[in-house]
Amino acid sequence: GVGAALSQNVTDPRLGERLLDLMALGASAATAVGTVSGTSPHIQYRQLLAVDGAGRAAVFSGSSALGNVGEASGPDVASAGNLLSVDTIPRTIVEAFLASSGHLADRLLAAMQAAVDAGGEAGPVHSAGMKLAGEVPWPVVDLRVDWTEGCPVAELAQVWKVYAPQLDDYVTRALDPSSAPNYGVPGDR
Repeated sequence: GVGAALSQNVTDPRLGERLLDLMALGASAATAVGTVSGTSPHIQYRQLLAVDGAGRAAVFSGSSALGNVGEASGPDVASAGNLLSVDTIPRTIVEAFLASSGHLADRLLAAMQAAVDAGGEAGPVHSAGMKLAGEVPWPVVDLRVDWTEGCPVAELAQVWKVYAPQLDDYVTRALDPSSAPNYGVPGDR
């Protein structure tokens, strides 16, 4: 793939797509973030994050992003936050991600849990999610926990624990159902 990108805070979801489009044309993460932050209306309210296919990361936080804002990046990882309990949370995320190993989802969950443990957002956190692309043109992981009274990151980790062993089977079923393992549901032969 070309990388990963998103817009957050007072977000405009189109900006993440623009970042990906620019990286697909060969722009680095820094060039893509610089271009989008320099040409988009209302950018002062946004945060942009990008990691290009070479693992280079870039982050932008607008001057009117809400609350306590922080950002950090490293090889293969970009982190930014707003409404944070402390502005060092993104650095904690980057450090936890870089110290972790295994599947990308496991590394992201470790980073999210480190953020929660370090204080997370200034207010209550009710939702967590992750969407991961793979070698196919659709997200191979698209998991969310919304409006829970528990810890959404811990609950997301449990959802991932159930889904992870099935991930490859879902991809196989999409590409070649005849070679996929049984579904394990009534009516499956």
